[in-house]
Amino acid sequence: MGGISIWQLLIVVLIVVLLFGTKKLRGMGADLGSAVKGFKKAMSDDDQGKKDADFEQQQLADKKEQGESLNQKEQDKAKDKDQV
Repeated sequence: MGGISIWQLLIVVLIVVLLFGTKKLRGMGADLGSAVKGFKKAMSDDDQGKKDADFEQQQLADKKEQGESLNQKEQDKAKDKDQV
């Protein structure tokens, strides 16, 4: 008694098709499918590209420190050449 039978579902589907038409329903289905596909792609890209919130900042800080140490070495070499 409390459940929905197959005949009731068919009547609801028939009413929806009559109201919206098959072209409109097909277009909405395609839009919904592309939206779900885009969402899944964005979620997988987000998981692959983002390891940690501080990961990128740490990399930038490491590169900056390496750059400063290289600049210091170059300055030392230039001083040694000037002294010779």
